[in-house]
Amino acid sequence: MRTEHPSNQLFAITGVAIRIAAIGRAWSLQSRMPVVRADADALLFSAKSFAAAMLAYYIALRAGVPKPSWAIVTVYIVSQNSAGASLSRGVYRFAGTIVGAVATVAIIPCFVNDPIVCSVVLASWIGLCLYLSLLDRTARAYAFVLSGYTASLIGFPGVFNPAAIFDTASVRVQEISIGILCAVLVHRFILPKRMTGQFTARLSTTLRDARRLAGDALRGSSGQALRRDRDRLAGDLLALQGLAVHLPYDPVPVSPSRETLQLIHDRLARLLPLATEVEDRIHALRTGDHRLPDELTALLDGAGHWLASADAADRDAVAIRLIDRARTMRTRKATETVTVGDRLAANLAGHLAEMIGLLRECDRLERIIVRTGARTVTAAARPPDVASPLRSRRRSGRATGYVYHRDPWMAARSALGAVAGIVIGCAFWIWSAWPEGGMAVSILGVCCALFGNVDTPAPNVVKYMVGSVAGVAISLVYSFVILPRMTDFASLVAVLAPAFLFAGSLQARPPTTYMALGITLTIPILSGLGATYAGDFAGALNSVIALFAAIGFAVVSMSLFQTIPVDAAIGRLLRLNRQDVRQRALGGGPDEAHWTSLMIDRTALLLPRLRLSGKSHPDVLDDTLHHLRVGHAASRFHQAIRHVDGNDGEIGHDGFELLTAIALRFGSGYRAGPSDAVALHRRIEALTARIADSSIKGRVQLLDPLIDLRFALGPSDAVNWENGR
Repeated sequence: MRTEHPSNQLFAITGVAIRIAAIGRAWSLQSRMPVVRADADALLFSAKSFAAAMLAYYIALRAGVPKPSWAIVTVYIVSQNSAGASLSRGVYRFAGTIVGAVATVAIIPCFVNDPIVCSVVLASWIGLCLYLSLLDRTARAYAFVLSGYTASLIGFPGVFNPAAIFDTASVRVQEISIGILCAVLVHRFILPKRMTGQFTARLSTTLRDARRLAGDALRGSSGQALRRDRDRLAGDLLALQGLAVHLPYDPVPVSPSRETLQLIHDRLARLLPLATEVEDRIHALRTGDHRLPDELTALLDGAGHWLASADAADRDAVAIRLIDRARTMRTRKATETVTVGDRLAANLAGHLAEMIGLLRECDRLERIIVRTGARTVTAAARPPDVASPLRSRRRSGRATGYVYHRDPWMAARSALGAVAGIVIGCAFWIWSAWPEGGMAVSILGVCCALFGNVDTPAPNVVKYMVGSVAGVAISLVYSFVILPRMTDFASLVAVLAPAFLFAGSLQARPPTTYMALGITLTIPILSGLGATYAGDFAGALNSVIALFAAIGFAVVSMSLFQTIPVDAAIGRLLRLNRQDVRQRALGGGPDEAHWTSLMIDRTALLLPRLRLSGKSHPDVLDDTLHHLRVGHAASRFHQAIRHVDGNDGEIGHDGFELLTAIALRFGSGYRAGPSDAVALHRRIEALTARIADSSIKGRVQLLDPLIDLRFALGPSDAVNWENGR
């Protein structure tokens, strides 16, 4: 096979473009058929990726780089299902490649006389990159991953050939840059799939789920229905964030501003615990000795009808009237409180005003995103704060946005496990003097970097191995049966198309992505797709042995050193929740919006782990919501109690003692019994009654968080306050 001077390369690339256009037309015609839409999307992605790979291969051949197959590999690593995601991944891959190459060039010459030390330093660099990627958890994490990935690919094969390390790093950067450029250009300009459309569609679904959650709370639906709606909304927020990070890279004239996205996230995140607060108050007022006031019943009915309304213009006007009614009712009830029921009604009215205001703001922000695409939320466009009139409840004017849970200890555990596995592999390679050991260890490092970002990476490596088996079989057929017969670039493109188009369609489907990567990353390298045919069966066999030895050892190593049992991960998250609640009760911790968003992210992290756990965890998500509500109410009460006048120091002293007792309850090693919970509830009730009977300034600001604490610390059916004051 000779491809140095092809006669009809442009014809081949043009033919691929024509096929892409045909698939695009079929995709457009079938876009209204959900059954075939996924297949059409996968085929379109596969065709575009293959066209980008062949374009990168052609350019690499013309540029004369030593291993043009790496340009093909890069295309399939960078390519994503949307233009924005492909560009962001390409940018971070390029940055990671540059940093990894520079680090390798700096490390290898410094330890030229000590291969063991050099290998340990390279392994430590890979571990550091993995640690930073696990801490980051955003799209930027891919840059850290690629820094370690590149160091592994370039560094370990160069341990015994340090003189060539600079040239190797330089040409590898060139090959990878060609692949990045071609992948980005094809996915951006040929039938681009825009992330903005996916985001707005998902946002619409999320707001519909938010209204369903609010409606269930107003109707007093079963706890199971409310729990299901909460879990769905938490998953929606994580999915929205996953899409939003790529919006700045989307090929659209104007994209939603970061502040707009942060604002809508803050509102939706606050709605999750707020819906439970509303449902608890309604349940308490409809049971026992209390009754729901007629005006509050009418307000609830009006809010329910408003949620079901489809007219956007009418919804906004009705929302303003409902908020005014709720705030008026709350002010009157708060100043005329006679019974516990009055205090609960006032508290419920305040929460209703906040919930309706949140949903109204979300509607307005959605219109800003969909209709105007404004880059900033101007003072005129910014929704007014229509939540509770209490100063402590007013949200900060600065948006917080999605807050990621970061656990340095767990990240360090995974990173050290990767270092240990790579060092053991290096020790065996150097001790045995295995000629292909450098290649094997480089593949091991790649596995640790690429797959080490989950609790149990070994199953994903196994999927990659299954794909590699298929890739090896296809590569051997290509290398020794098909490629020797190829004489021009066009015929080469034609024979490569079936394998790559099939693998690309698998890569577009999440369940088979890792298996597809095993195919698309193996064929170009093992088949020796270079400028000329250079079939070497012995060399290919040695490479196959190194490949499977490395992947097999990676499965064992990652199972031993990088696997975190799912139940241990769940327990770790719950312990951190309790520690943070304790900190907030003592007056520490971040602001309310940051705290709420952090707990939403932890909920989203728990959802997949609970599905994987072999044990039953029916109350774990309820515990997370319980921690969120207690931390929120305790922090608000701590802020309010600090402003108690000096003449009312006894109430202030008792308030701080109550918060200390709550902090103790959430401390490590504390085992609460039923009597402890009852005693804590009675302390809250007694302090509430004293504050209600006092003439203390800011009485309402103290009563509200106390009521919230009482509900948050116990299930709604345990709330059975005595009548009277």
